[in-house]
Amino acid sequence: MPKVYFVIPCYNEEEVLPETIKRLNAKLSSLIQDGKANEDSRMLFVDDGSKDKTWGIISAYSQENQYVGGVKLAHNRGHQNALLSGLMTAKEEGCDCVISLDADLQDDINVIDSFIDKYLEGCEVVYGVRNSRKKDTVFKRTTAQGYYKFMKMLGVDIVYNHADYRLLGSKALDALSEYREVNLFLRGIVPLIGYRSDYVFYERNERFAGESKYPLKKMIKFAVDGITSFSVKPLRIISNIGFFICFLSVAGLIYALVSLLMGSAVAGWASTIASIWFLGGLQMLCIGIVGTYVGKIYNEVKHRPRFRIEEKLINPTTEKKKTMHHE
Repeated sequence: MPKVYFVIPCYNEEEVLPETIKRLNAKLSSLIQDGKANEDSRMLFVDDGSKDKTWGIISAYSQENQYVGGVKLAHNRGHQNALLSGLMTAKEEGCDCVISLDADLQDDINVIDSFIDKYLEGCEVVYGVRNSRKKDTVFKRTTAQGYYKFMKMLGVDIVYNHADYRLLGSKALDALSEYREVNLFLRGIVPLIGYRSDYVFYERNERFAGESKYPLKKMIKFAVDGITSFSVKPLRIISNIGFFICFLSVAGLIYALVSLLMGSAVAGWASTIASIWFLGGLQMLCIGIVGTYVGKIYNEVKHRPRFRIEEKLINPTTEKKKTMHHE
């Protein structure tokens, strides 16, 4: 029977957390009863610097329930870093496999049994993939599907309609720990790990309570991080655009000279101004893309900690661990 850990990143989830713990506790208990998980299995909630009562709820439940554990980050580091801190903590605790999922109960926990079955069959990575996006708004569905296709076009190995609902075995966790980049995009990193993998399809539910922690602004930032962290094709596109603009400029110069020699030069400032504005805007766009890559290099070379753990509650029935740990 494998030692299974659920890793759940949390940020201001006080409204949904009691119900999340209740449902996951029932699921973990059923896995133990069915012989798919052993008694050392845990639910590990990662408080990503919440400003509400999230950590207080986790602490209270950990005193009552031996299966509830917690990790409190010293400050908000974002979903991907919070998730990574939970995965690495589970690895340190010697788990056989870990299942990551969101705290909002949108991920269907009824398919967790299928995750475990795939793992027992020999899979080190199991991806949770949505059956459809019918419940999404037209805007979100269109932009999400377009983003996955765009990432594929850029050569990024990413699983279509997969977020961060997945199972990782101990070998996959060891491999993941070797990826040291600061600009995290786990949806792109995990497929690079290799090992045998499979898919579990599920229907995504509506959020149980509270508001989404990923508004449009954060979603755009996350999308840009994913693109610039795994592909340099935007830089190549800039070069191609530059060559194309040079070609058009030469063609325009030849046309102007021919028109002048034939005495039919077209006078007008509108076309001149339009071309100046176009080229100026294009240059600013290209500089912005290059600047994004330079900024990422800047963040990487500093080698700052990706997260810092302030407090741990892994085995609350025996000892409350307080640490100042960083990765």
